[in-house]
Amino acid sequence: MFLAFVVYPVAYGLWMAREPSLYAALLADPLYTQTVINTALYVGVGVNVKMFLALLLSGFFMRRRWWIRALLPVFILPWALPSIPAFVSFHWMLIGEEGLLNGLLWVPFGRPGPVWFNDRWLALGSNIVACIWKWMPFWTLTFFAGRMAIPQDVYEAAAVDGAGGYRRFAHIVVPLLANLYLICTLLDTLWTVGDFTTVDLVSGGAPAYSTNVLATLGFRYAFDAAQPALGVAAVMSALPVLIPMALVLMRVLHVRPVQL
Repeated sequence: MFLAFVVYPVAYGLWMAREPSLYAALLADPLYTQTVINTALYVGVGVNVKMFLALLLSGFFMRRRWWIRALLPVFILPWALPSIPAFVSFHWMLIGEEGLLNGLLWVPFGRPGPVWFNDRWLALGSNIVACIWKWMPFWTLTFFAGRMAIPQDVYEAAAVDGAGGYRRFAHIVVPLLANLYLICTLLDTLWTVGDFTTVDLVSGGAPAYSTNVLATLGFRYAFDAAQPALGVAAVMSALPVLIPMALVLMRVLHVRPVQL
């Protein structure tokens, strides 16, 4: 099973993308260079904003108020929804004058909102926001579980010493969850680099394929342009970044297990 579903697909992909001329063709294509920049922004901004907000929101949901606990199931709904209807709904929220967001902007400003998918930066920003919206609840729950594992007497000792909320966060939560935060960031980076569904369903690469990431560009090359080897090469070009990150992740897990 491992050979059939892991080793063979990876080995076959490497074999298809073995020709140096494929990478020369990629570098000569302005669309590929633009896509690399899109991927760096999509992953860099999306992952870091997602993780930071998830860490902060995990503290918010630790508060012992009934309405906050009641809000938690609503907050995790985007993550609980299947990806396809979630991102299709997000797309239709932004599409044209009929979109929900533009309708809401009309009420206070009395003018139509922007055409989100006719501008590269608005469309790329929409992809990033959709990715954060979909997956931030998962990481919030992860950090919430990490906070729950911190012994209560640590907080009580800090309160006796006069530590306020900021100092408890800086001197207790951050050091104790540092390993967990690093591992979650590395994992999410690996997943986001290969994310196809979000970009394909939210912006679809619009306008004029200017918001593609490597995963969607590889699909376009392989199927729309009927160049499967070039499509595989586009995706495989991320390996020089992914392999070191995977090695760092394995080393962190081996040398410094997650401590809560």
